[in-house]
Amino acid sequence: MKIALSPFQLYLAIVAAGLAVFAFLLPFGVTRDSVLTAWSFWPLGAFLVVTFLVLVIPQSRLHPALMGLLAIVGGVVLLAGLNSLVAAAWGFWLTLALCWALAWLFAERLTAYVRAGRIQGGIAVGLVPVMLGLGVLLVWEAVTRGAHVPFVIMPPPSAIGVRLADNVSLLAADFVQTFVKSVLSGYVLGCGLGFVVAIAIDRSPFLKRGLLPLGNFVSALPMVGIAPIMVLWFGFDWPSKAAVVVIMTFFPMLVNTVAGLNASGRLERDMMRTYAASYWQTLFKLRLPAAAPFIFTALKINSTLALIGAIVAEFFGTPVVGMGFRISTAVGRMDVDLVWAEIAVAAVAGSVFYAVIALIERGVTFWHPSVRGGRA
Repeated sequence: MKIALSPFQLYLAIVAAGLAVFAFLLPFGVTRDSVLTAWSFWPLGAFLVVTFLVLVIPQSRLHPALMGLLAIVGGVVLLAGLNSLVAAAWGFWLTLALCWALAWLFAERLTAYVRAGRIQGGIAVGLVPVMLGLGVLLVWEAVTRGAHVPFVIMPPPSAIGVRLADNVSLLAADFVQTFVKSVLSGYVLGCGLGFVVAIAIDRSPFLKRGLLPLGNFVSALPMVGIAPIMVLWFGFDWPSKAAVVVIMTFFPMLVNTVAGLNASGRLERDMMRTYAASYWQTLFKLRLPAAAPFIFTALKINSTLALIGAIVAEFFGTPVVGMGFRISTAVGRMDVDLVWAEIAVAAVAGSVFYAVIALIERGVTFWHPSVRGGRA
């Protein structure tokens, strides 16, 4: 049994069908010899005709797999036709909008099938962000090349990918210097120190009144002012960048851990006292498990803050290696594709780091309602 279209999905299908018609009728672009149209470029013409027929036939019900396949094929055809264009015309931009509408329909229909129990979740739901990422890359590539955006302002993803492939060893050395040495060491020290100080604050009201305002003061210090001082104190190599990361990650961990330690209810704490539990028994058996969601929230926030802090700190003095050093020097040489290559490596590293922390959180806090709700 096929899933009927919702009113919004029907509206989106009508818009996509209209885009296919106008993209077929209007010029696709200008080549070196003539004007390219959909019927003169048969892959594009076939794609538009098939897409229109699929969208207007009521019996199709727009299966998500079909919508996803059409969106991918449309992106490939669009980029193939772009190689022969001198200038893009209305047909090109309408085809680009059609591919985006098909990807949107894919996400809507996939969600409807998962909710109806026709398709299992998990990997199927994970296809939605993958399709969104491919759509963003397609729009980026099509706009920068179709509109002839200056390379200095925004290089296309294809040029960034070529630069990534040609400079693997250079980017790997920068990654090791910035992420492995500066980020990880500073992250462990900063989060660990924040956790220990939070336990001390919870144990002593005197420290709570004295250290929390001090931690707030440290978090308000501007990073661009702290980084040069850390370079003077710890030298130009990675320890000074790790020190900046420690300062940036300390306060989020401190505040979240203190809040988490107070999350357990008074009834539970009273019950532990009736069992003659000591402070440390109550801490490890009740309060730290209750604080685990707060602690992992701080760990996830710090996973991105640590990378940002290390890269920015490298702008103020570093050896001739590192992501921040490479970005600053490449910008000075107008080597924009190398800058974007470093940004891509940093974005992937930060996303993977965040995902690893999130996976560990799901394994440790499996009992929490938010995790149980996400698995349902």
